[in-house]
Amino acid sequence: MDILYPTLKAIGIILVVLLCFNIIIFVHELGHFLAGRWRGLKIDRFQIWFGKPIWKKEINGVQYGLGWIPAGGFVSLPQMAPMESIEGGTRDDEGKPLPPISPLDKIIVAFAGPLFSMLLALLAAVGVWMVGKPADVITTKEIGYVEKGGPADKAGVRTGDVIEAVNGVPMRGFAGTLDSISESVILSRGDKIEFTVRRTGEAEPLKLSSGFEIEKTGFFQRRALREVGMAPSTPSIVEAVSPNSSAADVGIKPGEEIVTYDGIPLLSPVQLSAYMKEKNWNPVELGVKAKDGSIRQVTATPKKPLPPNDKFPMLGVAWSGRSDVDVHIVHPGPIRQVKDSLNMMWVTISSVVSPQSSIGVDHLSGPVGIFTMKFKLLQTDNGWRRILAFMVLFNVNLAVLNMMPFPVLDGGHIVLAILEKIAGRPVKAKPLEIVQTAFALALISLMLFVSSKDVSDLFSGGKKRSEIVFPAAN
Repeated sequence: MDILYPTLKAIGIILVVLLCFNIIIFVHELGHFLAGRWRGLKIDRFQIWFGKPIWKKEINGVQYGLGWIPAGGFVSLPQMAPMESIEGGTRDDEGKPLPPISPLDKIIVAFAGPLFSMLLALLAAVGVWMVGKPADVITTKEIGYVEKGGPADKAGVRTGDVIEAVNGVPMRGFAGTLDSISESVILSRGDKIEFTVRRTGEAEPLKLSSGFEIEKTGFFQRRALREVGMAPSTPSIVEAVSPNSSAADVGIKPGEEIVTYDGIPLLSPVQLSAYMKEKNWNPVELGVKAKDGSIRQVTATPKKPLPPNDKFPMLGVAWSGRSDVDVHIVHPGPIRQVKDSLNMMWVTISSVVSPQSSIGVDHLSGPVGIFTMKFKLLQTDNGWRRILAFMVLFNVNLAVLNMMPFPVLDGGHIVLAILEKIAGRPVKAKPLEIVQTAFALALISLMLFVSSKDVSDLFSGGKKRSEIVFPAAN
């Protein structure tokens, strides 16, 4: 039973993720299908998933089917484009050429898919507005740790500083929104990042100019993101204490909070770890805050655990999850959600194309990455609320990306229809087929590239750390 329940749970989550994917694709393709029916176009097939159908049924001249590759879907509309390899043939069942359709018909049918995706995004946004979603933001702007010798340290940022703005943009918190410190560092452009810092004892905010670092990764991995070497202030609350550890020896218990070390206020667990390393693991005096609010002083000497975790001494405490993350349920309005999704998409695309940004195509996610993200979201508290919010972002992205004026995308069909209206005749079939094939191959190559990065992420998380065990006292 210990194995059966987690297995059934994982299978259930996978099925839910697949269902979400298929709802998104079905609604988008349904837009094309209904618009095609309305405008009197010939519809050959309406298929969910790609590949050879594992199920199909013909109704009123339309073959409905389910492919064997569980991703995507399509509506075959042979009158939309003269490219048989992608859109199908341009002849009816008796071999006669199909009648041409007007440019307006093509525009309506092409636009219907993104329109339905946007309507689904609005529907999901209404759902989020009604049931709410976790805020999932770190609201503090206080710095709890600065890496010694890192870019922030060299720029003059100090523990306890409050970052008010990054590159002149006011900050809402440390992470979780586009106008947060972490995201602003990652999405910054140019060689320098300017922090506006409020520091105790200073009458006016300080302007500090920092560089950044990008960790080296393997050629098969995504490039790392910009970092400046600092972490937010967060309570150092103990979640667990290892038996026979120095923390256990001095009576530290789960649920208690470490508030000082050698008389210095502790603003982050990372701060304590760095301090003990600098002190060469010598005894440290800790201020321990009990659950009743009382504070006592204890002196702990870090111990080396048993192999294979005996590289350096430890206190033997496991810190609780980020207690400073705001996870209370919020109810943003539907229009605001769509606007935020559009803004996030604009920032992402503009960052990818900007030569001053460190964001590249390799940071985009393909089907594997999106599937993995949904799988992880569903395993969290309020995961279904997070998935509903993600549906808003995903459908807005799907609608906008499909409206880009490139061949094989819906926006490409609209551009071709406009050119046909201006010229008074369709674009020549042969050159168009060459261009469409080239773009189709480029799109497939892009998907394979980003998917390879997604797969790399799955296997580059490192080995699971073994349980830390301390030797028993003699």
